[in-house]
Amino acid sequence: MEVHLNPEQASRLAQLASDRGRDADSLAQEAISRYLEEEARFLEAVKLGESQLERGEYLTHEEVGSRIERMLKSQS
Repeated sequence: MEVHLNPEQASRLAQLASDRGRDADSLAQEAISRYLEEEARFLEAVKLGESQLERGEYLTHEEVGSRIERMLKSQS
């Protein structure tokens, strides 16, 4: 697989890699790996939230507001 960067992206990647004493290819691979891990984590969190919603495990807007009010009052 090849990834094509526009000139600005290539320049920024090269500068960042140079600043970190690394080569641009390894820095790009690390960035892609981090992105893929974060995307998988995000999608899992969304699925968890959807499951909780289907089970009725959620707070209404009013309930959230009440909890925030109680928290703020307890800090005073």
